Amino acid sequence: MLDAVEVAGALEEGLQAWLVPGLLALFAVIATYITYRVTLALVRRFSERRTVPRLFLDAAAKALGVVTSLLVLQAMLNASPDDLPLLPAVEQTTLLLLILALTWAAVRLTSVIGEVIVLLNPVLEGQWKRARKVETQTRFLVRCLNVLIVIVGIGAALMTFESVQRIGASLLASAGVGGIILGFAARPVLSNLLAGMQIALTQPFRIDDVLYVQDEWCWVEEVTATYVVLRVWDLRRLIVPLQWFIEHPFQNWSRSSSELLVPVFIWVDYTMPIEPLRQEFSRLLHNLPQWDGILATVQVTDSNDQAVQVRFLMSAPDSTQSWDLRCAIREGLVTFIQQNYPSQLPRLRARLMDTSPEFGDDTPAEVKPEGG
Repeated sequence: MLDAVEVAGALEEGLQAWLVPGLLALFAVIATYITYRVTLALVRRFSERRTVPRLFLDAAAKALGVVTSLLVLQAMLNASPDDLPLLPAVEQTTLLLLILALTWAAVRLTSVIGEVIVLLNPVLEGQWKRARKVETQTRFLVRCLNVLIVIVGIGAALMTFESVQRIGASLLASAGVGGIILGFAARPVLSNLLAGMQIALTQPFRIDDVLYVQDEWCWVEEVTATYVVLRVWDLRRLIVPLQWFIEHPFQNWSRSSSELLVPVFIWVDYTMPIEPLRQEFSRLLHNLPQWDGILATVQVTDSNDQAVQVRFLMSAPDSTQSWDLRCAIREGLVTFIQQNYPSQLPRLRARLMDTSPEFGDDTPAEVKPEGG
């Protein structure tokens, strides 16, 4: 074994050998990074913020700076003497960092594609459906592409190690079995990725669509590669895997248009006249800004042995205003009946039976229906 003197001597000799090449490499990296930052500042100073090249540059600025510095460092190491101590290990580390930096830059550049496509397809008046369709498809495809880039980058980084290369060569001999095992292990992830591709192409919903999912009224807030973030009306977030939308039915309240028909049901007594309700319903609608003025109907839609059901059907421009409109109409009609026709509210009719001995057990007393 080497004693402490020999180890110290070898360490001093290695540091002396690396002194000049190391300082040159450090100086080159610092100079390159400073030059890059100055150039970046000048480009930002004389370019508009919301242009396509500027969006790509701002998204990947940090990653490109790291990539440029590592490229210069790799070039300096290649120009160094071959007899430098630990040179192969330093070169491998630099190559590994370069691959990771390139993966980072590729992910950043790919992520900004969505913003560029949204910028090139603004939401024009009357074309909101097309704009949301483009945005949803882009987000799906960009996230799937990012997953693919990360997988390729990690694989390339691992292949820089000789041990991993040997393992990879042995795995190629049994690729069939390994592929089956990997397929079963990654089935949930792959199924969500495939579901995301299917949703991106078929468009059952888009960003900002109003859905009714699992008894929750919500908006599509975010779409990732494996799940969808739904914003519930009370600001809760519902996280649903993409595969769920392929396997289960759900309601899309803004699939083709945002307009909705809004029903309000009220039960009243048989003696309640319908025409005053119809007039009050029309008066309420004309005083409410949530009504779009397209549809307003009043119909008796059901009856039972105690009351009749009246349906008040109206239209609203979107789901949010439809809810407000429904609540306002229901409150106004109930108040109108309470103030003007309180005796016509639903009531329970009963028959009183006189069970006294002189009349017998089955002799009915006088029957007087309530509200009659």
